[in-house]
Amino acid sequence: MNNFQNILLVTVLITFIACNGAAMGKPVNDNIPEVALLEKKPSQPIQPATIQIALLLDTSGSMNGLIDQAKTQLWNLVNKMTYAQCNEVQANIEIALYEYGNTTIPQQEDFLRQIVPFSTDLDLISKELFALDTNGGDEYCGAVINHATKNLEWRNGTQDLKMLFIAGNESFLQGNTSIDDVMKDASQKDITVNTIFCGDAQTGISLKWKNAAFLGKGEYMVIDHNQQTQYVSTPYDDQILQLNSQLNSTYISYGSQGQSRIAQQNYIDNQTAGVSVTANVNRSVVKSKSVYNNAAWDLIDAAEDEEMLEDLILANKKTLDADLKDKSIEEIKAITLVKKKERESVQKSIIDLSEKREAYIKSQNAGENGLESAMINAVKKKAALKNYTWK
Repeated sequence: MNNFQNILLVTVLITFIACNGAAMGKPVNDNIPEVALLEKKPSQPIQPATIQIALLLDTSGSMNGLIDQAKTQLWNLVNKMTYAQCNEVQANIEIALYEYGNTTIPQQEDFLRQIVPFSTDLDLISKELFALDTNGGDEYCGAVINHATKNLEWRNGTQDLKMLFIAGNESFLQGNTSIDDVMKDASQKDITVNTIFCGDAQTGISLKWKNAAFLGKGEYMVIDHNQQTQYVSTPYDDQILQLNSQLNSTYISYGSQGQSRIAQQNYIDNQTAGVSVTANVNRSVVKSKSVYNNAAWDLIDAAEDEEMLEDLILANKKTLDADLKDKSIEEIKAITLVKKKERESVQKSIIDLSEKREAYIKSQNAGENGLESAMINAVKKKAALKNYTWK
């Protein structure tokens, strides 16, 4: 009977220890409270907001200066937009491009043309800007806004910023499209319509550009479209351009369009360099940032991980450069990963220099450029209402 009681006592003690969470061979700490273990669900990454900019340019005969400003100021405009953040996450940028008022476009098409739908392909947008020609015609502002409102793929996120900019210098009321109806349609899609009059402020008011901005819940801005873009040379420009050449050497094209797209990249570099050193530096800075992405033709931008890179190489081996075609998949993969590290290093160096460059430009108290400044100021004002920050 004594043995039975001893066994029973030992069993009770073991059960008591187990219920209090003690493991064999480990002391029991009576001061530690029991904690319920809850299954922790992985947090979902915050989706970046998108800034959508539709740029509607008057390409009638008197607008050569406006087109020149668009060509030269695009890269600094995009560079300034890369500092926009929403919920502490860098916003994406999409740009669409229209021309209107050009008699080379049939009248039954309202003298307007969608050149590029919303796109992140900055080289394509720049190429199309350089290809624009002016030719006298009627400027149907209502028609081109109506087309952009209805035919572009506008996003519907609550934090997305949807901005339409129309620039010109004739009466806003030309054509048969109702301005009131157009602005109502834009408002229903949360699209802000900003007007940029190329001329003096009072003339723009009399030609209804200010009233159009009021109806579009946007900004009325005035620029001298014939003003030359102001450039500020800095001690860092040459270094950035040298790094840009190194950056270009890291691209590994693939696919049916790979060769033509890398040729286009070099073409835009040369065209921008022909405009000014500063424009070329601004382009180089943008190329160092994530907004400049060429996943459609570059292996490094396209591959999210090594497994995906291997699959891309396998599927597109025949389209690679001649010096890569005869190498094994593993060799190509190794070369690509080395190029990726080199690119990251070069991009970091450009960004570091660009910060010093920006500080230098500010110290020079340089004036503002018309089209670029008007658009940036309007975007910042609207973005503030959606809690964007600029870093």
